[in-house]
Amino acid sequence: MPDTTRENGDSILLGRMDLTENLTLKNRVVMAPLTRCMADDDLVPTELMAAYYARRADAGLIVSEATIIRPDGQGYPNTPGIFNAAQVAGWRRVTDRVHGGGGVMFLQLWHVGRVSHPVFLGGESPVAPSAVALGGRMPRSDLPYGAPRALDIDEIPALVAAYSAAAANAMSAGFDGVEIHGANGYLIDQFLHRHTNRRTDGYGGSIEGMVRFALEVVDGVVDRVGRDRVGIRLSPGAYFNMEPHSDDPAVFGRLLGGLDDRRLAYVHLGIFDDGMTFDYLGGTAGAFLRRHYKGTLVGCGSYTPDRAARAIADGAFDLVAIGRPFIANADLIAKIERGEPLVGYDESMLKRLD
Repeated sequence: MPDTTRENGDSILLGRMDLTENLTLKNRVVMAPLTRCMADDDLVPTELMAAYYARRADAGLIVSEATIIRPDGQGYPNTPGIFNAAQVAGWRRVTDRVHGGGGVMFLQLWHVGRVSHPVFLGGESPVAPSAVALGGRMPRSDLPYGAPRALDIDEIPALVAAYSAAAANAMSAGFDGVEIHGANGYLIDQFLHRHTNRRTDGYGGSIEGMVRFALEVVDGVVDRVGRDRVGIRLSPGAYFNMEPHSDDPAVFGRLLGGLDDRRLAYVHLGIFDDGMTFDYLGGTAGAFLRRHYKGTLVGCGSYTPDRAARAIADGAFDLVAIGRPFIANADLIAKIERGEPLVGYDESMLKRLD
């Protein structure tokens, strides 16, 4: 008998989807944001990056690697920016190549907050909601994390404006939309967890205070580019650069209610493995998002194509983002269509940009 499970799964995964009224995706596979540290020393996207993304234009949606909104947002070497004209021009070369291959691409807006070191910041300390240091050493570097300083409340409006300006720059660079990086223990996520947000002013303390910064960023970005061009990535389960707290479900429940009201293009789960369970969330982070968010939901976290198809068929997600398999298989979509096995990922692949 034919393997109808695979055929039906492929049909679900590879079918077209209207992401918004004005944006149709040719399949439900999202290329997850994958930090590759391949920008030049001025944080300008390179021709190699343009070719890399163009080879993956068959994805329903490409979300770019995390991209710095302003100079003090950097925490890793050679990660691209979107805060000056040269960076915009570099990204325009990327989007032109992706669009030439029929692709759709969103730029991920990023500020690392405390996940940095003064070597990236002209000798200045990293900024964060509160002066809570991160232990250990930085990935792709032997440097210890720098001790952050707490943002003054008067500095926060300029940060919100930087996200908004970066979103406008992304549209000038030819992107189809933007994804706000609110996950994985970076700046916005730091405001959303008690472990890193110990403020007692209007951006901390109460549940409303803790979600305020994230919603102000969303509103500022939406005002510049339109709600149907905006997604956001979230990590309701504290698992990376973060410690859990019993208030996490209430904070993210309130945030997701606010996002439902704003009717964004999507919410995207940020996690390395969505098989992880969190007692305080009542299960997986993906299931928590689905219970609390009514709009389009993008799953992520060690999904294979088969597992992604099952998740979509079961109603767990509307799209699924796939990461490392896209590094190993530029022709991932074609292989799914043909039912071919995928090349396995290994860390040596990070050293080249195929």
